[in-house]
Amino acid sequence: MVLETGSSSNALIAPPPPREDTPLLGGPQALSSQSKTFANVFIAIVGAGVLGLPYAFKRTGWVMSLLTLFAVAVLTHHCMMLLVYTRRKLESLQGFSKIASFGDLGFTVCGAIGRFFVDILIILSQTGFCVGYLIFIGNTLADLINLSPGILGLAPKSFYIWGCLPFQLGLNSIATLTHLAPLSIFADVVDLGAMGVVMVEDVFVFLKQRPALKAFGGLSVFFYGMGVAVYSFEGIGMVLPLESEMKDKDKFGRVLAWTMAFISLMYGAFGALGYFAFGEETKDMITANLGAGLVSTLVKLGLCVNLFFTLPIMMNPVYEIVERRFWGGSYCLWMRWLLVFLVSLVALLVPNFADFLSLVGSGVCCALAFVLPALFHLLVFKEEMGWKEWSFDVGILVLGIVLGVSGTWYALEAILSTKM
Repeated sequence: MVLETGSSSNALIAPPPPREDTPLLGGPQALSSQSKTFANVFIAIVGAGVLGLPYAFKRTGWVMSLLTLFAVAVLTHHCMMLLVYTRRKLESLQGFSKIASFGDLGFTVCGAIGRFFVDILIILSQTGFCVGYLIFIGNTLADLINLSPGILGLAPKSFYIWGCLPFQLGLNSIATLTHLAPLSIFADVVDLGAMGVVMVEDVFVFLKQRPALKAFGGLSVFFYGMGVAVYSFEGIGMVLPLESEMKDKDKFGRVLAWTMAFISLMYGAFGALGYFAFGEETKDMITANLGAGLVSTLVKLGLCVNLFFTLPIMMNPVYEIVERRFWGGSYCLWMRWLLVFLVSLVALLVPNFADFLSLVGSGVCCALAFVLPALFHLLVFKEEMGWKEWSFDVGILVLGIVLGVSGTWYALEAILSTKM
């Protein structure tokens, strides 16, 4: 709902509605401590991508996967800080207003075209995450409750995805991110609990089976694994607002580094243990490897509930951008419903969860996480850079493009080969 203010100077002006860059913990008035910033960064980054890591370890080999994962974490942290340094530099110059989000930074550095590219990439990445969620929910429920030969002529996965649609239309009708924040925190708690149970199960299975393992894969699977890793660390759109709300901004880089290190170790342990437990039998969703039983069923249902309630939160940035561009910033219900329908439709067409993670990670997240931060930093600091700094920015930019193009090619190849 949009509150229009009249000419009266005594009219009460409502605070601006939450945007895609509104932090999930803490309000705009209260600056965050280091511990709350740690929690905010953790919530912004950790998502469903972790569930595809064991399969990526199987495809690329466990040593190569760990090296790739840690390298992506270091590079992602560096590029996040490039955005922070670029924003600080611009705000220190006279005539520049406060830069609140990634899109604002793109506009300040490159004008309307900069904001356009950031907006497009955020839309593609966020909707890509949501497609992955629906694929996971559909496949997991089909595995738990296999309705063979199906209902109304629909395959079990399709039936469950369409079954989610009416409820998602309702959840995605909620206008503000404030009302959705408790769902995000609940979803992350469920996610962490489920990950812990899966890792314990993996240890017991590994001690029993001890399957054959490979340490390294080929070049083609390296790009595949890179895409999954980049997807798993995607959260760069929240960096600028999180740094803005931190009390001691000079320590933001250190807090971000510790958070990334913690997430990297957690991701590495989850991916490695999943692969160690099941070897070449590792499925694209690690939960599909869990045997029958009450604990296994509860874990799968818990993750489905987690992703079900996370989906409207991940779609919120998309609504903010689309409504700003096409609806004057006003709430538009039919446009939200159309976007949810399109996301559901794409989820029906993609067969493999982990392959889709790699596609989104390579095709979209590489540009968002590596190419644009390096480009913006290069354009703003080019007059005062030495050749080493210049070479480093250009190197990241080129690396992001190469990884994006190569990873997209191999991910599409994997998806198409699965469908044939």
